[in-house]
Amino acid sequence: MSSLYKDSRLYFILGANSLSAIGSGIVMITIPWLLIKESGGETTFGYVSIISTLIMFLLTPFIGQSIDRFSRKSLLLCNEGIGIVVIGMMVIWGFTGQPYHSIHYILIYIAGSFYYLLFYPTIFAFNQEIFQAEHYKNLSGTMEIQGQLTQVISGAAASFLIEIISLKWILLVDMLTFAGAFVLFLCIPYVKKKEVERKVTFKKQLFEGIHFMQKRPKFFWFLLATYMPFIGVMMANYLIPVYISDILKASASVYAIEGMMYGVGAVLAGISIPIMMKYVKIEISIVMTMLLYVISITVMIVEPSVMLLYGLAIFHAIGNAGTRVARNVLMMEEILNEVMGRVDSLFRLIGTGIRIVLLMLFTAGVSKVGVMVPFYLLSFILILSLGIAINYVISKRKFEASVSNKSIV
Repeated sequence: MSSLYKDSRLYFILGANSLSAIGSGIVMITIPWLLIKESGGETTFGYVSIISTLIMFLLTPFIGQSIDRFSRKSLLLCNEGIGIVVIGMMVIWGFTGQPYHSIHYILIYIAGSFYYLLFYPTIFAFNQEIFQAEHYKNLSGTMEIQGQLTQVISGAAASFLIEIISLKWILLVDMLTFAGAFVLFLCIPYVKKKEVERKVTFKKQLFEGIHFMQKRPKFFWFLLATYMPFIGVMMANYLIPVYISDILKASASVYAIEGMMYGVGAVLAGISIPIMMKYVKIEISIVMTMLLYVISITVMIVEPSVMLLYGLAIFHAIGNAGTRVARNVLMMEEILNEVMGRVDSLFRLIGTGIRIVLLMLFTAGVSKVGVMVPFYLLSFILILSLGIAINYVISKRKFEASVSNKSIV
């Protein structure tokens, strides 16, 4: 048995992740649906997504710098604390007999987006810091399984609760899960690694991620291309509720079940991808999972069907989650921990910028030409990104072959 699974820190992290992910997952499924079902809700949700994404775009460089500068455990605790306070205020509002309106949905959605913005890059760098390099593949797969199992639970719970339980009770559960996660993170033994003090300006620290990747341009374009499935999922978070409502003419339970099926696929990815990487190079496994994601998105566009959507959601997840698992391992192995926060945030910053542009286009497009045209554009972008990734793998293999031939000669 791997020593990773004998480490108590892993289980504190998995427990904290599970608690907060279940609570926030249920809420982040419920809130978009409540917004969309209001008059003019599709457009409202689109603009809310744009605003929240723009806020995330502006904050991302500072988040990355903070991750590399401050205690990552303290940042995780701070994030859970903010969740407790914000959601707690909404719980109090509901339990005092006040009705929830669009403004409350918007505030909750933006708060949830900020939670994800800080949580994922911080836990990523935190895991790289406290665990040994030989555990990265198993760790990445285990984290994916945990994350997606909680998504399955969130989807199942949301499909049951979304139309029969008052929002205030859902928010109460969310607040309690944040509190539980706070306690578990508090239990993790951690001392921030000491670094050699250097007199570096704030501006230079802020742009160190860019300087790091400027020395590796081909690797940069490969990592950016392999980030596109994640952007595709973010866009689908806006498009799929509209697709289900307008194209499939289905209810909220279909949206929740689709999320649950996605979780099933991601769990399969978390189990299978670390095994695959033992036999296939990481870059090749990334290309394989990207291809699966592109095909599944394209098929969904070509043949709208509720049952097909459930099946394709599994392949969406295997493609996206599989790409993310392998990509995370590659980054952990190739990027220094002391700049990981800023390098990771560089890609999140660029990705957020792309999301802002696409959300603006998609929001206008959905209201004027329907949801399918934005899906066509998304499919084209994903195919282009896949081409860039394949080109990188081919060029790298040619370079390695030429080096090998020279060494033989």
